[in-house]
Amino acid sequence: MNSDNFFSREYAIKSYECDCNGVLRIVTLMNIFQDVADSHASKIGVGIEHCLNHGLAWVGSNYHIKISRMPTWHERIVVKTWPSGKNKLIATRDFLVEDEKGNAIIVASSQWVLIDFAKKRPVSLENNLPEYQLTEKRSLDTDFPKYNAPENADITASFKVRYDDIDVNKHVNNSIYPVWATECIDSDFRMAHQPQEIEISFKKECHHGESVEVKTQFDGKTTLHSIVVPADNREVARLRILWK
Repeated sequence: MNSDNFFSREYAIKSYECDCNGVLRIVTLMNIFQDVADSHASKIGVGIEHCLNHGLAWVGSNYHIKISRMPTWHERIVVKTWPSGKNKLIATRDFLVEDEKGNAIIVASSQWVLIDFAKKRPVSLENNLPEYQLTEKRSLDTDFPKYNAPENADITASFKVRYDDIDVNKHVNNSIYPVWATECIDSDFRMAHQPQEIEISFKKECHHGESVEVKTQFDGKTTLHSIVVPADNREVARLRILWK
């Protein structure tokens, strides 16, 4: 890969980044993805600095993650990222996580939309970003397939959006949605299973102080989740998780 199209960073997994089994939390994995993506976007001129100067913001629309295994406490990993595609309105960015032996343990792909921050509307990538090169290699060959919301909720849980859930775009950070989805699952199931595949579709903004309701349906080892703001029946995210 061309060095300008590719970014790599090493992380040492710390105790407070892990769950009670000593395994990296999903929220931390999502934050690591965001960290390397932000750093690389800035390096190629399409990061937060460019966005702030032009009244723009990047908003995630989809994530697809496949996990062979999650890293554990004290382990060192290398996280790689690159822009893998774009069209008029959507940019695709891929991720690869390797262990200390260079084995791929997590692969992921994501889609992002550039919005006019004041109008909250998508804008053309070509007309609002400097030119940047793609690496047309996918760590995860996905077209972000659509999936239905739960038809029948086996479990329903409610959460209130905390101040600490909000990011610099003034709405709930992408990493929080899988936390809500997995938090409503029975603890005995969680202790015995780990996510193997996670798909997230971000649909609407969610803000500080709002209450959300998570509707969860089990289909064997797969769970479907719809996260809704009951006040106006606004679906803010939908997830599908395969457990092992």
